Amino acid sequence: MQTSRLAPMLPALAVLGSVTSLAIGTSYAKHLFPLIGAQGTSALRVGFSALLLLLFWRPWRWKTSRVDAITILRYGLTLGLMNLLFYMALRTIPFGIAVAIEFTGPLTVAMLSSRRPIDFVWVGCAVVGLLLLLPLGGGPALDPAGVLYAMGAAACWGLYIVFGKRAGHLHAGHSVSLGLLAASLVVVPVGVVHAGAALLDPKILAAGLLVALVSSAIPMSLEMMALKRLPKETFGILISTEPAVAALWAMLLLHEHLHGLQWLAIGCTVLASVGSTMTARRLKVPVTA
Repeated sequence: MQTSRLAPMLPALAVLGSVTSLAIGTSYAKHLFPLIGAQGTSALRVGFSALLLLLFWRPWRWKTSRVDAITILRYGLTLGLMNLLFYMALRTIPFGIAVAIEFTGPLTVAMLSSRRPIDFVWVGCAVVGLLLLLPLGGGPALDPAGVLYAMGAAACWGLYIVFGKRAGHLHAGHSVSLGLLAASLVVVPVGVVHAGAALLDPKILAAGLLVALVSSAIPMSLEMMALKRLPKETFGILISTEPAVAALWAMLLLHEHLHGLQWLAIGCTVLASVGSTMTARRLKVPVTA
């Protein structure tokens, strides 16, 4: 009886579990930076994630047309570059702030799909949040290179959504597994060049596998389960908590304590994302993993 009462809550809990798993995995990944760098850590995460999903989904079972292959390749290369740039940003700026900046990518895509007056309110919230994170907004100084890397990751996230929608007619396991394989073509060579033989250390490999499981495999699986059972608007609102969740876990696991203006900036980003999701036109586009 108690299980049946919890059943309606399971999809929402799955999204929150996905966000939490991603935050914990990424926080743990930062501990590998002194050993193999952000590049090597990103290579292990993406490489192992691709391997795990290829073994799980076995995408060779589906036919892939030439057009679909090109779409998946673009989607995957963008995903790989997004992961690499985000990890490069984490070297010098706090995790929660990097996520908040990165969120401007999907927010921009959402805003460009509509021109209603209410959308300019959410644009304003996002802009205020970004300004509060930058020194010109009066906030604490952030490393400029880290901010630029995070902005690059935001641009890639926006493109990843655009290319992902074009692959929306494919089975999620098909597009995501092959997309991660393409992503590894970007990230793994960079990690190998940077970290070299250190990537072959058994302890490093085990840690990288754990990062891939907790940061990619588990969140993706939970999100795919939730997307089948939740309206897109509800899913979007729940996933919008990611910057705040990331900041909280970074505070607990990495001791990254933010200033008041930085928390306010993250709050503005979350508000912009939630508002955009709640007032979005209920249109057409399938959500892809």
